[in-house]
Amino acid sequence: MTDRALGVVRAGALTTVQDLGRPGHAHLGVPRSGALDGPAAALVNRLVGNAPEAAVLETTLNGCALRPRSAVTVAVGGAPCRVTVDGRPVAWGAPLRVPAGALLDVGAAVSGVRSYVAVSGGIAVEPVLGSRSTDLLSGLGPPPLTDGTVLPLGRATRLHARVDVAPQPAPPAELVLRVTPGPRDDWFTPAAVRAFTSRAYRVSPASNRIGLRTEGPALERAVTRELPSEGVVLGAVQVPPDGRPVVFLADHPTTGGYPVVAVVRAADLPAAAQAVPGTPVRFVAVRRR
Repeated sequence: MTDRALGVVRAGALTTVQDLGRPGHAHLGVPRSGALDGPAAALVNRLVGNAPEAAVLETTLNGCALRPRSAVTVAVGGAPCRVTVDGRPVAWGAPLRVPAGALLDVGAAVSGVRSYVAVSGGIAVEPVLGSRSTDLLSGLGPPPLTDGTVLPLGRATRLHARVDVAPQPAPPAELVLRVTPGPRDDWFTPAAVRAFTSRAYRVSPASNRIGLRTEGPALERAVTRELPSEGVVLGAVQVPPDGRPVVFLADHPTTGGYPVVAVVRAADLPAAAQAVPGTPVRFVAVRRR
């Protein structure tokens, strides 16, 4: 077996392989998937000298522990966390050399939700529809990591970055999401539409890669009949029967039968990936472009 591989010693609560995702297959019912915090994933890839499309590991809350079979360059970013190699503290947010057989431990997030681990050469699992991403909704791509999993690595072809630390945005203390109203805002009462963009919500613990669920004022429907299933996009704010908005993230379904009151600007979604349960959420209406 090749020495270009990474052994999973501790998989953590939910660690998945992610890359740029598989957009363009919605007509087949396939979600786009990909790293929820795209800028964080892109940064750690740059730090280790990977191409932007290289696959990384996305951890959730409590990190993971890995043992490379050969010496590799690694960078950890996204949610700040303690990083150690064989128990020795090392830099977060910077490239570091991990010897063959050493234990890289990516600790629990100090703030935020998802940390990203890039390894020189990238995670080289078999691509599905052009992507190595794990999709929790459809089941495409590799399954979430388990203890004992061995991940193949690609060949490192570039030099890693020469930096001591790379600045990264802090996880949000308040999540501000700019939204374009519609296409089904007219299915809600005027009072509900006003409440949506003027009242405070919180991130629900039930949030996941499929959607960021909220707690707060329920939005009252003006139209109560059933809505035939229609296409939904990344960032769509769907309102299920309980009236609490759900922001669709990377693993969202491609169609839905509940009305979409608005769509979040794509630039605001990486912050949603790092918003811990209980984080205040504000929806701010902006004009259509």
